[in-house]
Amino acid sequence: MSSDESASRYVRRTIQILLAALILYVFLLGIELLGASFKLLGRSLVETLMRATSDPVVGLFLGILSTALVQSSSVTTSITVGMVSAGALPIPNAVPIVMGANIGTTITNSVVALSQITRTREFERALSAAVVHDLFNLLCVLVFFPLELATGFLHRSAHALAGVFYGSMSIHYHSPLKAILKPIAHALKDLFTSTLGIPTKITGVSFLVIAFGLIFFSLFYFVRLMRRAVASDVENILDRVFGRSGYIALLAGFVITAIIQSSSMTTSLLVPLVSAGLLSLEAAYPMTLGANIGTTFTAIIAALAGNVAGLTIAFVHLLFNLCGVITFYVIKPMRKIPVSLALWFASVAIRKRWLALVYVLVLFYVIPAIYIIISRGLR
Repeated sequence: MSSDESASRYVRRTIQILLAALILYVFLLGIELLGASFKLLGRSLVETLMRATSDPVVGLFLGILSTALVQSSSVTTSITVGMVSAGALPIPNAVPIVMGANIGTTITNSVVALSQITRTREFERALSAAVVHDLFNLLCVLVFFPLELATGFLHRSAHALAGVFYGSMSIHYHSPLKAILKPIAHALKDLFTSTLGIPTKITGVSFLVIAFGLIFFSLFYFVRLMRRAVASDVENILDRVFGRSGYIALLAGFVITAIIQSSSMTTSLLVPLVSAGLLSLEAAYPMTLGANIGTTFTAIIAALAGNVAGLTIAFVHLLFNLCGVITFYVIKPMRKIPVSLALWFASVAIRKRWLALVYVLVLFYVIPAIYIIISRGLR
């Protein structure tokens, strides 16, 4: 490589790092504005949110539906962290939403698999690769959702972990991020309420819309930027881990997803590889689980702009996925369950291809929407 090429590559990398830092700041500003919006909107909205999510099944389906609509668990969990940090959402109410987000994010894989629907053998393999992620997350919810409702073990463990991170109760943690986020939030509040004379409630709604926009678009562009920046590195990692230990593949899935901040991106890369016969479902499965753990880092980053409560729900997401990996991968007999079910479903769907489309629509949209509507009607 010539000196000019090295210099050009260095400049390009520097620009990418600066852009990534800027986008990350915009993302955290969105989280800060989200908290500010709930404070401006007052107790009425907070109480409405608490009532709406007091039914844990509604919370679970809200997580599935909202994540399926935006196709990003990072958006859902980051907004949830912001709401918890602002005191708009109690931690126990937020836990089912995080679990639902884990299921909702797998829709991207299913859509990728459906693109192969006209090719019999390729579609069967692609669908099994997509569905194994769905099944893993569904099985985790079936096991840990009732256990959490009965014991609260996830949010209690996460709270203890967050307490260790922030230090003892006698020491108040001051996030350095607050110093660079709060002045902007206060300046915007003064601009809307004092300079422009906009009523407090309308300012709160405006902040809510702006916050959602900043969170969604910053994550969208961050994923695009990181995908371009590390595309060749990801290919090298995939080449090296194929055929190695499942735990190395799991670690690779974790690292790739933690970098690009999108589990959908990582797992969607695996679907065409399995479809083409270049990778077995058994080899792709651990990388999928690693991606599940890696995606929890977005919520942890978002929590850095919040407080102990926000960090607690971020750790709930992490612990939920770790418990799932221990149960359905580390314990070898359990490891076969998601893989076997995925292979069985793909073999059935290949004979009745409409079943795959119905499965996607019903799991991600119809059941969650119907339950939420019915539950609201009964209130």
